[in-house]
Amino acid sequence: MLEAVVFDFDGLVMDSEWIIYEAAAAAFAQEGHSLSVAAWATIVGTGRDAEAASWTRLCAAAGVTGFERSAFERIYNGPAEAAARRSALLALPALPGVETLIDAATAAGVALGVASSSSTDWLQTNLARLGLLARFGGIVGSDQVGGIGKPAPDVYLKACADLGVEPSVCVALEDSAHGISAAQRAGMWAVAVPSRITLHNNFATADLVVDSLTNLPLERLASLVEHAPR
Repeated sequence: MLEAVVFDFDGLVMDSEWIIYEAAAAAFAQEGHSLSVAAWATIVGTGRDAEAASWTRLCAAAGVTGFERSAFERIYNGPAEAAARRSALLALPALPGVETLIDAATAAGVALGVASSSSTDWLQTNLARLGLLARFGGIVGSDQVGGIGKPAPDVYLKACADLGVEPSVCVALEDSAHGISAAQRAGMWAVAVPSRITLHNNFATADLVVDSLTNLPLERLASLVEHAPR
């Protein structure tokens, strides 16, 4: 029996990953480098704990050499750039299907959580802004688990513990391959909802792939748990 649904946040609840990608691409361009969507998709979903490895992987995917992460961050985190990016992010709506699925889960008595590589403050700020904060029984950012982000399972394990449910009767909703890996390593069912960035990821290991939450009835999630053992 399905007992909980745990949402990823960025790229799943709201389309924040696109704004972040555009800002990163602009920083690359300022130094004469190109950053494709496919290259950026290789690091989407990871946490700050994996930054060194992520930067190496990103530059390799982009075919970029000699661009130091410190130089990128100096541009990306410039006061004007950061302020404009935050303003744009805080104006984003929830993606289609999010509230409908939340309503269906609530009506069915299914617990709801959020597990993200982002900070808890970021999650709470946006969920409150979207009017969704009170709908979730557990909200876990990577800062609650020692800064360890996905693909490590830590945020998902804590979300399940906070909700008082076993991972094997929970479904995670994810937009990235790193998130799918994190959820499955936690012992959960993992459903991929690729974004316009992460459609470049490989979701072969996902238990289910759908193109939008609007095409994901709660009954489909329940069937994952009910008809096959994890």
